[in-house]
Amino acid sequence: MNWVIGNLENALNTWNAKLAEIWLLITQSPEEFKGGAIWGVIVNIHDAVRAIGLALLVLFFVIGVMKTCGSFAELKKPEHAVKIFIRFALAKAVVTYGLELMMALFRIVQGLMSTIMRASGMGLTVLPDSIKEAIDNTGFFDSIPLWAVTLIGGLVITVLSFIMIMSVYGRFFKLYLYTAIAPVPLATFAGEPSQSVGKAFIKSYCAVCLEGAIIVLACIIFSVFASSPIAIDAAMPAVNQVWSYVGELAFNLLVLVGTVKMADRCVRELMGL
Repeated sequence: MNWVIGNLENALNTWNAKLAEIWLLITQSPEEFKGGAIWGVIVNIHDAVRAIGLALLVLFFVIGVMKTCGSFAELKKPEHAVKIFIRFALAKAVVTYGLELMMALFRIVQGLMSTIMRASGMGLTVLPDSIKEAIDNTGFFDSIPLWAVTLIGGLVITVLSFIMIMSVYGRFFKLYLYTAIAPVPLATFAGEPSQSVGKAFIKSYCAVCLEGAIIVLACIIFSVFASSPIAIDAAMPAVNQVWSYVGELAFNLLVLVGTVKMADRCVRELMGL
């Protein structure tokens, strides 16, 4: 019955390989992803958009001054003039060094994920010996339903593993998108009426970074579930034992994939976005 066991083990090997790939991707920074080629393009776009951001900075500053100052006489007050000057200087610094600010926030979250990973680790999902023994003790004709069950289970596991890896890749795409257009929303800090846009952008970027922490925690919890012994009655037929194992494993995988897919929603709820 090696071909039946092989179906399950191949599916579990695919799953373990995808988990290892996720582990690697989560620990990478945007500069390192795919050798840094994508990051180079994004930085060039960011630098080009920065010029637009600086132009919008002046526009938002003027609009903000016009809305917050009732008359020109208020601008003559030293305390008001200093406040406006400091706001403009800080806003210009945020736009000019926005990339460095965003990468500093990203590294803080990376440090959080590294701490979680060092404290827990992640095990591999392996086929229990009891399931192997039950399959080996099955006759040829009884193994036909087993083959169907393992084929379906293996297909489900493989599809779920690819869905999860796509979610992790999607996080990198969002990081690149935020980085590329950052100077435009950051320029809104120049005006008091428009600063809420900049605050919302920073919060949203932090939420994207924190998605990695949610994904790491979900993978760790799943690995603990998967390594726990599954209660299966040895007196049941082999088909029922395999079906019970595949069903429980698929359920845990669905919960994990669902958590990874909704990582952004979880973070936004935690941050009140």
